[in-house]
Amino acid sequence: MTGDDEYPSEDIEVIVAFPAGGGTDRVGRQIVDVADEELDASMYVTNVTGGGGVTGFTEWKNSEPDGYTIGIATIGLSIFKPLGIADITPDDFKPVMQFNSDPAGIAVHEDAPYGTLEEFVEYAANNPGEIQVSTDGEGGIWHLAGVGFELEADIELDYVGYDGGGPATTAVVNGEMDATTSSVPEVAPQVEDGPLELLAVMESERHDNFPDVPTLQEEGYDFTLGAWRGIAVPAETPDDRIEFLHDVFYEAFQTDQFQSFMSEQGFGTIYRDTEEFGEFWEQDYQRFQDLTDELGM
Repeated sequence: MTGDDEYPSEDIEVIVAFPAGGGTDRVGRQIVDVADEELDASMYVTNVTGGGGVTGFTEWKNSEPDGYTIGIATIGLSIFKPLGIADITPDDFKPVMQFNSDPAGIAVHEDAPYGTLEEFVEYAANNPGEIQVSTDGEGGIWHLAGVGFELEADIELDYVGYDGGGPATTAVVNGEMDATTSSVPEVAPQVEDGPLELLAVMESERHDNFPDVPTLQEEGYDFTLGAWRGIAVPAETPDDRIEFLHDVFYEAFQTDQFQSFMSEQGFGTIYRDTEEFGEFWEQDYQRFQDLTDELGM
């Protein structure tokens, strides 16, 4: 696919606000790599990390709104303002397209003294604050997942923040942490081939890749939480360039290459166009305003 004489006439940078190897980096690079094949100009990923995503998102929102610096939007953009972490809201961006949605999961090392969710809760109840849980940092989506479950289960956990779900998962693999509440796809490789066990998923239905793992609701805890990812641009980006980008990424989304990657890696796919993504994003932002109030955060 080619643009008009003016756009794109130079390379397009796609900012990922989390480290290489994490879920956002993996899905972001995949859809960018496929989309890049449709362009005359080059499209490439830059990891701008720090602050649980705040550093990268801030650089991105302050970039020139010309369609040459875009980014992988995540659920973090619905959380920062309600938690008072950063003055970043959906109004700082314009949506292009949503392509992913994933639930949180509770994973532990296979050598842990608890191999089921029931045993995990019982251990936590008998040893308040002893279980150290790695998350994506205070106020991050996986931290909220842990706190929400903690309150629902009436237990006390100890949270340690890392710079994204990938490093948080690695911390459990290396024995630095006892558990993590990262997304299911981020722990999936280590659950399938490595030393981690998935105790539960935080969605209403079981995960297709882990049909034997129960949901929290099945275990008696009425709590669900997950994450989403999409393409977005700085707020003042012209509509014609947003439309062009949507069409490029939608073509990439539909390819067998992208769909196979997402399925094999355990990432959920969902398509929302520019308008639908914008409406969803605003609703999600309101949901987290209400949730953080409820959790007292």
